[in-house]
Amino acid sequence: MRRTLVALLAGLAAMATAVPGAADARPDQVNALMGGMTLAEKVGQLFMTYGYGPTADTVDARNQTEFGVDTPAQLVQKYHLGGVIYFAWSDNVQNPTQIAGLSNGLQKAAISSGAHIPLLISTDQEEGLVTRIGAPATTFPGSMALGASRSTDNAEQAAAITGRELRAMGINMNNAPDSDVNVNPANPVIGVRSFGSDPTLVSSMVSAQVKGYQSSVVTTAKHFPGHGDAATDSHTGLPVIDHDKATWEKIDAPPFRAAIASGVDVIMSAHIVFPKIDPSGDPSTLSPTVLTGMLRDELGYRGMVITDSLQMAGVRQKYTDAEIVVKALQAGADMLLMPQNVGTAVNAVINAVQTGQLSERRIDQSLARILAVKLRRGVLFNPFVDVNAVAKKVGTATSLATAQRITDSTITVLSNDGALPLKAKSVLVTGWGVTTTQTLADALTAQGIPASKTATDYDAIVVLTNGAATDPSQRQRVRDLVATGKPVIAVGVGNPYDPGAVPEARTWIDTYSYTAVSMRSLARVLTGAVGPRGKLPVDIPNSYSFGAGLTW
Repeated sequence: MRRTLVALLAGLAAMATAVPGAADARPDQVNALMGGMTLAEKVGQLFMTYGYGPTADTVDARNQTEFGVDTPAQLVQKYHLGGVIYFAWSDNVQNPTQIAGLSNGLQKAAISSGAHIPLLISTDQEEGLVTRIGAPATTFPGSMALGASRSTDNAEQAAAITGRELRAMGINMNNAPDSDVNVNPANPVIGVRSFGSDPTLVSSMVSAQVKGYQSSVVTTAKHFPGHGDAATDSHTGLPVIDHDKATWEKIDAPPFRAAIASGVDVIMSAHIVFPKIDPSGDPSTLSPTVLTGMLRDELGYRGMVITDSLQMAGVRQKYTDAEIVVKALQAGADMLLMPQNVGTAVNAVINAVQTGQLSERRIDQSLARILAVKLRRGVLFNPFVDVNAVAKKVGTATSLATAQRITDSTITVLSNDGALPLKAKSVLVTGWGVTTTQTLADALTAQGIPASKTATDYDAIVVLTNGAATDPSQRQRVRDLVATGKPVIAVGVGNPYDPGAVPEARTWIDTYSYTAVSMRSLARVLTGAVGPRGKLPVDIPNSYSFGAGLTW
């Protein structure tokens, strides 16, 4: 009879370092965990998906509809899952204390199931545009803003704080940092999720964030082989990227090389096609040329590979849901994220082993990589968290102050027609975002300059844009405000390309983020409380060049 998890881990703990991540798991440790597992238990460990509900025992009709169970805990136990992922839409992330309780409940379910292996519990806390857990957790403006700061120390600190707070909530894996080089201004899905358009800048930031995150959590570099030049959103279609091998080596590969050199735990595949590199027409997630040939053979990566969500349209155009999971494993993936139908997917992999499409040895290879990550990052030794301590560890005054200091260094002033620092006695704040404009108005008022969204008597105008480069109505609004003759300060709070679209505004700022912390930093720069220090991390076509940014 197989030893219980408690007895097994007691023996392994004696061999392991006391600091998670201080040493790699040895083959004997991993083999000890794998010994005696059934095929169904092994296959279950290769899957990560979501369950509906704020607690492990919440009965939600959607669980029955999608998975044939009532609760998230039953889902974990039915399929012996290796991981779960949290989202707001699955009702998992209401507040830090609730998240910690959910995490503990799911870990208890995993340990009491047949596999007896604690879970990887993940989320996408990239910060900025992709933030699953907001206040009271500490929030940051996101990757491109950090790229504008040019500070790897800032990037590492931000990741370390985020990772520490995730771990306090029982989330032991973060699907970050985004390691794509955003060279396409029309990219509909990456944009500010990237650190910038320069491979050297992105590589340095990725290395720093891997180090910061992995001080607390399993870390994922994404989306291999590089999503930065996509013109299609892989959630809704299959992007085709025209890079040849030399271009890929120059632009897309460096950040992933940097992540690997920094010891990244996990790399996530992308549902994209590089026809000049792999003419098969298969998305990279299903391509042996990409996941085995490029990632493992050429880049020398030996760690865990996870797919992007297998519910995305980019991976579901050529094959059935049963075929997709088998082909992903054949290509070189280890963990299969969010299959369209978990039962169908698990059974497809088991059947593929039984019919010889996949060998059990191939399953063991992926299982070993997953278990090695769980051992290396302390997931197996410390799966539970202290729910009563969460409030003292998440969103501390020190962390919030650090986040504000870091964000202050990201605001990029591209042009100034004498409007800055503001000398106005009153300001109209208008433009994109009902909540964002109000947050900025409140922050300006707190800095001593009365600001309102409804002011009729004002000395200056601050207008926010988000996507004005592709939105004629936003561009016209800025032009109309300029025509009033009042000083106009235009601020792009999303992708950084808006300043090139409305040259009529003579004062332009990029924040790369509409988070509250960014609006507070913007107010500080507008009023002169701090000087602008950000440098443009991309080229704005026919307008501003990489590195542009005024300081005073």
